[in-house]
Amino acid sequence: MSATAPRPGLLRDPAHGPLPALLLALTFLTGLVDAASILGLDRVFVANMTGNVVFLAFAAAGAPGFSLVGSLAALAGFLVGAAAGGLALRRRPPDRGTLLAGTCAAELGLVAAATVVATADPRAHAATWTMTGLLAVALGAQNAVARRLAVPDLTTTVLTMTLTGIAADARAGRTLTRRLLAVAAMFLGAAAGALLVDRVSLAAGLAAATVVLALVTAGALLASRRPAPWRA
Repeated sequence: MSATAPRPGLLRDPAHGPLPALLLALTFLTGLVDAASILGLDRVFVANMTGNVVFLAFAAAGAPGFSLVGSLAALAGFLVGAAAGGLALRRRPPDRGTLLAGTCAAELGLVAAATVVATADPRAHAATWTMTGLLAVALGAQNAVARRLAVPDLTTTVLTMTLTGIAADARAGRTLTRRLLAVAAMFLGAAAGALLVDRVSLAAGLAAATVVLALVTAGALLASRRPAPWRA
């Protein structure tokens, strides 16, 4: 009897191993952090740069309620993080597991630092801009690495193409379900972030993001302990 090839699953498959599940957790994190930055900082996105560029234009045009400095801090931080992620991609060996683990560990440090700042004086302009920069650097690095990992429909920070695929392809099955999971993860993360920032504090929202990152980092480290085809 010939061996049957393993069937790919929603959250784990031979080509990508545990990466789909870990990237869905990072998609949840994106919603959580963007909710915190929109509601608790200078009304800026730190992960979704399309929205942030639009907010930057609003601020430059003098629209009330938008911060030019905050939007610039988010954009600059994201570019720095993406550049750092690109540098790590060039210097690290082509191991997807250790790449994700290392990036998440660095991201964890940045988000934890923003959480510490939030517990001090989050309303001071310097503190707000510092937190915005730290979070944007973290999400820029995450976006660069997710782009390199290239798991279909799991960019972790942008849903435009995912939603387009849901509507345009109109295909049932694993692909559609994974896309729906990505949308749900972002939605739930944003809802959780909004509840925490609105009903508790900005620090609580960022602390929750720190916990999520710690779990993803631990998961990536555990997954990287054994050789597997998906790591190459």
